Amino acid sequence: MPVVTTPDGVDIYYKDWGSGQPIVFSHGWPLSSDDWDAQLMFFVSHGFRVVAHDRRGHGRSAQVAEGHDMDHYADDLAAVVNHLNLSDAVHVGHSTGGGEVVRYLTRHGQDRAAKAVLISAVPPIMVKTADNPGGLDKSVFDGIQEQVATRRSDFFRSFAEGPFYGYNRPGANPSEGVIANWWRQGMAGGAKAHYDGVVAFSQTDFTDDLAKITIPTLVMHGEDDQVVPIENTGVRSAELLPNSTLKTYPGFPHGMPTTEATTINADLLAFIRS
Repeated sequence: MPVVTTPDGVDIYYKDWGSGQPIVFSHGWPLSSDDWDAQLMFFVSHGFRVVAHDRRGHGRSAQVAEGHDMDHYADDLAAVVNHLNLSDAVHVGHSTGGGEVVRYLTRHGQDRAAKAVLISAVPPIMVKTADNPGGLDKSVFDGIQEQVATRRSDFFRSFAEGPFYGYNRPGANPSEGVIANWWRQGMAGGAKAHYDGVVAFSQTDFTDDLAKITIPTLVMHGEDDQVVPIENTGVRSAELLPNSTLKTYPGFPHGMPTTEATTINADLLAFIRS
């Protein structure tokens, strides 16, 4: 399998398909680069080079015990970008991957990047604090960690069956294949990475990072996102980014790149070509 070894000795698996302007995809928790299948196939068929990696501890990357924080995530992304010598890249991040993209751009610079896209992304910060009164109580994330540590398989199944894709909404039409694929990706990763990753995606404050990103950035968020509620994340991120466009989607769930791929891919393509 193609891997790049990071400066701290972690093997990161990546996909690199096609040619043309590169689009680099960063996945959400607790998944893998496989979660981008609908986007990778679409954009490689439209003449782009598509790159996606499995975050450390996730998918086919090394299941190390340490480094499950946004700085390491950003450094691992930089290792892939530098290894492949990518330039003029469009960085697309979903959920936790959106935080990874934001931290990468501020920690490693924007010289190699052309544009960025944050989809259902966690910035600026998810947890409720004195400075973020609209956030979710820390007890919500403590509960997720407890489930990961004690009954991860059952929890992942119920999460995919319920709020991630909005399959718990009246009139929803759950796809067994989509649910099983989410579970498969999650269970391929390591419990320690998933446990620590909850703190990374919920407690990292990206407020200062967002203000430093000057490249054109598209913020895409579903209005019925039950996992990363739009008002305290997507809306606020668009306000903090100096060069942003906010596009919201009535009724779309957190996992909209999968369930609403036709719409999301078309809007991504229009932004990249603009």
